[in-house]
Amino acid sequence: MNTDQRLDTVGIVDPTSVFWNLSTAALYEEALARREGTVVAGGSIVCRTGQHTGRSPRDRFLVQETSSSDNVAWGSVNRPISEDRFDAVHQVVTEHLRGKDLFVQDCYAGADPNYRLPVRVITERAWHNLFARHMFITETDRTRLEDFQPELTVIDAATCRADPDRHGTNSEVFILLNLAKRLVLVGGTAYAGEIKKSVFTVMNYLLPLQRVMPMHCSANIGVDEDVALFFGLSGTGKTTLSSDPARHLIGDDEHGWSDRGIFNFEGGCYAKMIRLSADAEPQIYATTRQFGTVLENVTVDPVTRELDFNDDSVTENTRGAYPLSAIDGVVTSGQAGHPRNVIMLAADAFGVLPPIAQLSPAAAMYHFLSGYTAKVAGTERGVTEPTATFSTCFGAPFMVWPPTTYAALLGERLAAQKARVWLVNTGWTGGPYGVGHRMPIGHTRSLITAALSGALDNVESQTDPIFNIDVPVSCPGVSSEVLQPRKTWNNASDYDSQAAELAAMFAKNFASFAEAASAEVVAAGPRVV
Repeated sequence: MNTDQRLDTVGIVDPTSVFWNLSTAALYEEALARREGTVVAGGSIVCRTGQHTGRSPRDRFLVQETSSSDNVAWGSVNRPISEDRFDAVHQVVTEHLRGKDLFVQDCYAGADPNYRLPVRVITERAWHNLFARHMFITETDRTRLEDFQPELTVIDAATCRADPDRHGTNSEVFILLNLAKRLVLVGGTAYAGEIKKSVFTVMNYLLPLQRVMPMHCSANIGVDEDVALFFGLSGTGKTTLSSDPARHLIGDDEHGWSDRGIFNFEGGCYAKMIRLSADAEPQIYATTRQFGTVLENVTVDPVTRELDFNDDSVTENTRGAYPLSAIDGVVTSGQAGHPRNVIMLAADAFGVLPPIAQLSPAAAMYHFLSGYTAKVAGTERGVTEPTATFSTCFGAPFMVWPPTTYAALLGERLAAQKARVWLVNTGWTGGPYGVGHRMPIGHTRSLITAALSGALDNVESQTDPIFNIDVPVSCPGVSSEVLQPRKTWNNASDYDSQAAELAAMFAKNFASFAEAASAEVVAAGPRVV
């Protein structure tokens, strides 16, 4: 029997070969030799994920066990599964991997050594291991790798299938997290994002136990050491807007906020590629022309091997994974001080939110708990067009504790640091989706630049009569008409009707938080007539 004690601890025995901590170049070789991907012009590698081109939220389960059950917000996001059924799937996975070549990356989640989580990622596909190598923080010291002790293990058996009748899963796809065993099982899907999000879900559970605020956000820092956070779900521009040549990127997706400041969870970026352009997003575009970048489901010309970022025939959710080192001027430590500005991004499919507004501390709590945005086509299976949704804490799919736990931590940090908070609409203007148009990225960049620089600090503002937020009346480089969305609609009464409808949706959604929230926070929400 071919055994490795490092794998035997998680039930994996008798693999054919195990490739430990291969370099990017070596994983390229293995992926190409196994026909897992195609090298394209510029040097990146394109891989296909097959049927599943986005997350499968209905297939994600947490084990209901005594050490964590009382802390988990059980429901449609955190679906329970029994320990027995988890163990049954685990057995299926280990049998599936018997006799297969396996790839292992030992890495970390969390740039701050005080809160770092050692993670072992085991995959049956070489390109998934390359993805993990990009996404997490790699250990370059070979001596330390020899003594590496994981505190979380992720087993990705992409071609393994669950039996819903026997295992209690929703389908053949499974993403199962056992917080007690510190073990994650992924199967039935080749979408690499499930690896990343599973690790961050575990971090989102562990860090509050240490009074650290985990955040689904990007972060950057200016020349004056001014840190900015960007909250937002996939498709809101979080990655794009934080990749600013005038500022230094800290990270693009997940961070912690401790008493020491902020720190990145990741060693890389996982950016949306659909309709990517060199003009609008030069830093991200450059990564697609670099050796090492993994592109998911991007269309390739079979003759020239040139990429077509406008082709959504496979999915709208085309992705690119690359190390942070691919971004010029990145903060290599992944750490920085406390934020001076916090930006909450919403892709408003109704086209009624202003492009920027400053939030009071109470309004910041209201909108953080609300997490209003739109699910963008392709991000999840079954979503074919933008759909208005509320995702509490701008990351409900990855939060384990009740939302008020994270909100309380954020409130403490904002109050202590007196950070300014902004609500930015990167969605539609001039009408709802299908009538209006997406907010030009140039306008959004100008607004954010003004907010971060302090250029809006002394600008007159008006309180929006419906959404109850302070909207600046002017901004350098942006027409004043754009700042007032009502003026961009052809029919003002249609705007009023649509805005009132969205305000009512806010109120209905917030009803579940009203009991736990203060009267001041409740009053900071939109005004429903």
